[in-house]
Amino acid sequence: MVVYEQEGVFIHSSCGKNDDQDSLIAGILRVIEKENEVVVDWRPLDETLDTSNILCAGKDSSSVVEWTQTPKEKCSRGADRPSSYEAEWDMVTTVSFKKKPHSNGDATTHANRESKWSFLFSLTDLKSIKQNKEGMGWSYLVFCLKDDVKLPALHFHHGDSKSLIKCLEKHVVLNESPHDERVLIVKTQKSLSQSFENLFDEPSYGLLQKWKKDPYVVTMGKFSKVTNYIVGSLRSSDQSNQRRPPSEMADFLNDTIPGLKINQQEEPGFEVITRIDLGKQPEVSRREPVSAEEWAKNMDSEGRILDVDYIKRLIFKGGLCHTLRKEAWKFLLGYFPWNSTKEERANLQKRKTDEYFRMKLQWKSVSEEQEKRNSRLRDYRSLIEKDVNRTDRTNKFYEGEDNPGLILLHDILMTYCMYDFDLGYVQGMSDLLSPVLYVMENEVDAFWCFVSYMDQMHQNFEEQMQGMKTQLIQLSHLLRLLDSGFCSYLESQDSGYLYFCFRWLLIRFKREFSFQDILRLWEVMWTELPCQNFHLLLCCAILESEKQQIMDKHYGFNEILKHINELSMKIDVEYILCKAEAISMQMMNCKELPQTVSEILGIENSLVTPDSDTGEDESGAELSCPTSLYQSISTPVIAANGTRDGAQQAAETQSLTPA
Repeated sequence: MVVYEQEGVFIHSSCGKNDDQDSLIAGILRVIEKENEVVVDWRPLDETLDTSNILCAGKDSSSVVEWTQTPKEKCSRGADRPSSYEAEWDMVTTVSFKKKPHSNGDATTHANRESKWSFLFSLTDLKSIKQNKEGMGWSYLVFCLKDDVKLPALHFHHGDSKSLIKCLEKHVVLNESPHDERVLIVKTQKSLSQSFENLFDEPSYGLLQKWKKDPYVVTMGKFSKVTNYIVGSLRSSDQSNQRRPPSEMADFLNDTIPGLKINQQEEPGFEVITRIDLGKQPEVSRREPVSAEEWAKNMDSEGRILDVDYIKRLIFKGGLCHTLRKEAWKFLLGYFPWNSTKEERANLQKRKTDEYFRMKLQWKSVSEEQEKRNSRLRDYRSLIEKDVNRTDRTNKFYEGEDNPGLILLHDILMTYCMYDFDLGYVQGMSDLLSPVLYVMENEVDAFWCFVSYMDQMHQNFEEQMQGMKTQLIQLSHLLRLLDSGFCSYLESQDSGYLYFCFRWLLIRFKREFSFQDILRLWEVMWTELPCQNFHLLLCCAILESEKQQIMDKHYGFNEILKHINELSMKIDVEYILCKAEAISMQMMNCKELPQTVSEILGIENSLVTPDSDTGEDESGAELSCPTSLYQSISTPVIAANGTRDGAQQAAETQSLTPA
């Protein structure tokens, strides 16, 4: 989007020698906003390349709104504009300003070879602006980039250079230099994050500072790209100069997420849980997915689920066959009450359909004039349109252009902004919605299931990141109990805050497993078995599986980050589910479980206390045993080592009846 445009901005190609018109090059200066990237672009009037076709789109060329544009709109846009967000930015990269050594006072270098004088740069590269006034009445500005690269002076023959300064001050802080009142120095970026094309000009700690400013953007999209660069660059340099002091790294996440306190050492005020013997992890196996026949057997003639706990146990142990997901997920996510009849659910859907389309109409009926005066809605729409165009595009449900799945994804997210306008849209929500819509294949059902899922995930996306703060603290407690030695190693490598788990927790492993595996993983987690916060035990299971390699190869800060990131799409979901369940049983069977861990897992009432070997409390009532969750389920197929047991296979033939 063009936020500033000014004609009559000249470069004096022979400035100071004469005032002949041949020495003046007239041009257009533009400031363009694009997904947290702000670009300053000057080019001659006679240049054939139209910058707006590269950088600007009325509603972004990635917008799903464009798919239903009128013939008039199609004609006005032209035929040559790139059709995707990525394509646009690929083109921008090819014409962006490149910093190179200069000689003979020539301060211009241009990726666009068609013009000697054209230039384009990002505000993230801007160091200072020198401003001055000519005797003839016009003013000029000189942009100085980082590394002291100076661009040609821009002369405002029609005046109004102050408007440009005011425009730039919306995106950067400009302070007057104490040494020269004509120089404005760029201080702090106001935008949430920089373009990731610029990350490669900075050392590893620069990346962490960006993560500190905007953990969502850094975590969601670019860690693999960045960490590969970081590790490579540090291996070729003196690591002693790059390494941050441990005390500084120990405070990193605490600064990022206010209130975060993770025990890096056994300090006063923290439970000492490093000496507890958890015992050996039990062998755990999994069964086949719940079949349509099993589901039907557990439903009465009116459509009620006969035994909710039993069906949840079945789902936890094996997941669901795909044909059941469309129905069962509505129960798991709370859209359908477990005790409802088929008729009650049909009536509920009618009411919810009406409610959904009333909310959808709210944003659909907003005029362009209204939206110009509603910056929050405008920002939500812009971010949604960009994210939708990049979500699961390799999945057949969302691939290709003019895909109806993408239109539904966009409309549901826009309607959610109407449902929860305070939260609106935050990057990552499209990842949570995509599998839900894929399974439901229905706009209304997908929306209400997504609403229920967001009720669980809401705190992850709030500005204060309360959910992320809490989960990182809880994960630290669990991992220290499970393996204090590994925790100590991570702390020695400035990694004790488990920041590399941020993406796992933020969007529930969506980027770590294949699309089909994430369907299985989520439906298992939605059973809320075998304890609270089972997803944290999944984190523990993955980390425990990787600790040997991390420690044996003496991975440091950057190697750990790179290794964990590169696990994406390489994790065996069934193995990790077995291992996480084994960890849960190991902890629940521990008679000395720390109170903090008991509260995290929500199992304090189901523990056998150290005083009792009888399985009864003081009143004589039998305490619940953690393994009783699975006693009524045949568990035939996949063990933690990935093998099948003959006796387990025989158990597949046994009939399953509600407990």
